[in-house]
Amino acid sequence: MRNKNWGSFSRGVSGSGMFQNVRKGIIMRLTRQTNYAIRMLMYCAANDGKLSRIPEIARAYNVSELFLFKILQPLVEHGLVETVRGRNGGVRLGRASQDISLFDVVRVTEENFSMAECFENDASECPLVDSCGLNAALREALNAFFAVLMKYSIADLVKARPNVRLLLGLDEMEAPRIAS
Repeated sequence: MRNKNWGSFSRGVSGSGMFQNVRKGIIMRLTRQTNYAIRMLMYCAANDGKLSRIPEIARAYNVSELFLFKILQPLVEHGLVETVRGRNGGVRLGRASQDISLFDVVRVTEENFSMAECFENDASECPLVDSCGLNAALREALNAFFAVLMKYSIADLVKARPNVRLLLGLDEMEAPRIAS
C-alpha cells in the first residue's frame, strides 16, 4: 500500500518535481535555526560588506532579535560571521560569500543527521547492524545531500534573485517616473 503522505515521491524519482508534493513523512528536515542562519548570511552578503545590525535583520525576516542572537554565536565561533561591538557595530560575513557553502552553515547549525538507529555509534540494538545494506544506502544518500549543499554558496543564493536587496529592505524602490 502506498503511503499517501509521500506524494509524488512514492510514484518514482524521475523528473525535477519529485519532491514537489511531499509535505509529511520527510525524515530529514533542516531546523529553523539553520534556515535563519542561512537567511542572516544572505542578508549580510546582500548588504555588500557593510555592517548589518541584528534589529534590521530581525525586521527584514519578521523574527525576534533574541532568536537571531542565539543563532549568531556558532556562526561567529566558526568564522562565518564577524561582529563589531559598539554603537555603530553590527555583523558582517567572516569571509567572502562565495567561500561560504550551504554545507558550511548546516555543519555548524545542525546537531544530528542520524537517519536511523544504526547511524549512532554503539546505540543500535539491531542484529543486522554489521551486515545490513540500509546503513550504507542511507549514508550514501546523506553524502549526496551534503555534496549538493557543498556546490552552493551564500553568493549563489543572493545572485539567484536580482531583487533580493529590495525584498530585504536594503534598497528603496524607485518611484515611477512621470514623462513630461
